[in-house]
Amino acid sequence: MKTFTLPGTDIVAPNVILGLMRIQEKSDEEVRELVRTARDAGIDFLDHADIYGSELHGCERRFGEALQLSPSQRDEITIQTKTGIVGDGPYFDFSYEHIIESVEGSLAALRTDHIDILLLHRPDALVEPEEVARAFDELESTGKVRAFGVSNHTPRQIDLLRKYVRQPIVVNQLQLSLTHAPIIAQGVAANMSGQEQAVTRDGGGIVDYCRLNDITIQAWSPFQAGFFTGVFLGSPEYPELNAVIDRLSAHYGVPPIAIATAWIVRHPARMQVVLGTTTPERVAGAAQGSDVTLTRAEWYELFRAAGHIVP
Repeated sequence: MKTFTLPGTDIVAPNVILGLMRIQEKSDEEVRELVRTARDAGIDFLDHADIYGSELHGCERRFGEALQLSPSQRDEITIQTKTGIVGDGPYFDFSYEHIIESVEGSLAALRTDHIDILLLHRPDALVEPEEVARAFDELESTGKVRAFGVSNHTPRQIDLLRKYVRQPIVVNQLQLSLTHAPIIAQGVAANMSGQEQAVTRDGGGIVDYCRLNDITIQAWSPFQAGFFTGVFLGSPEYPELNAVIDRLSAHYGVPPIAIATAWIVRHPARMQVVLGTTTPERVAGAAQGSDVTLTRAEWYELFRAAGHIVP
């Protein structure tokens, strides 16, 4: 498993992360096996959110109950969680009060005294960045949160936060997969008149912006065909792509899911892949992609086979 020091922190992080949004109904042993499989593969970075589960803090609580980490065990892993989505609305809330209350709930549910990274979970149109800054200052000064980031934010939204927030924004979690890659495809097709792929959305340039500002992109739904529309791996809707994946899978001696991982981590932005599966075998297979370095030609062949334009 390849690792790197997350810019803006002292965290040595793997480039594959275990997401735990689907563990609410898992038994203690199933949760432990999932985490154990990830740890055996070199994944010691775990992703949560306060809204994951059938109730507020549900998956965080399930994790805390199942693992019951000792202080030394807690120090061996990186725990990241998110706040800002109010499920009862649904709406978004980046107010000082909501952020503080959410973190207190996460700490109790996870059975820990600190969160390594706290992300603002999707943009809040009514954000008052001064409120965010006040919350971040308090959480940092009390040692409850060590680093901060965002999820699904555009360059200008991050700039607005950075005008007021003292702490570096170290992470931006964005949807990215071989077949859902507008944040990359827009740049490749720039200035191509009449091409849908060339249309700039959400401010554009988020990948370059994150690279310029030392913000690590975390790719969520790395195997989804679109916005929660099912996986592309093995799908009859993507025969050309799966043919290339299968050939490269055989060439590198890894399962197909590892090639999908390898395509993301090959990007020089040093992204992290967030796994959402609760199947230990798939976690182990996907993790193998960390150690596969695709050639430039192979990376672009996959990109084209996924339906993206390469002029």
